[in-house]
Amino acid sequence: MEALVALSIAVLTASGVWLLLRPRTFQVIIGLSLLSYAVNLFIFSMGRLRSNAAPLLEKGVQADPAALADPLPQALVLTAIVISFATTALFLVVLLAARGLSGTDHVDGGEGRQ
Repeated sequence: MEALVALSIAVLTASGVWLLLRPRTFQVIIGLSLLSYAVNLFIFSMGRLRSNAAPLLEKGVQADPAALADPLPQALVLTAIVISFATTALFLVVLLAARGLSGTDHVDGGEGRQ
């Protein structure tokens, strides 16, 4: 399970970096989104990958804290998802405005001019 998560983090990171180096602004935005997904998955995996772990303590039962799920990475990832969604929406609005003003969607703004 850990190898699968590590491989998916590596693929998301590599794809995000490759798209960040592309000349079109939409590809750069998708690359930033993929990088944020990779970081979210990395933070989530730092809370130990456990299946069938109890999220809460039952009343009157002594439990080992090491056997419980850690809620902090889950809360951090949830917050990061909301922030990345808002940032992506802002980037898309800026992309549309820049394309309307310059007539091109290149990062440097150079290809669309004649």
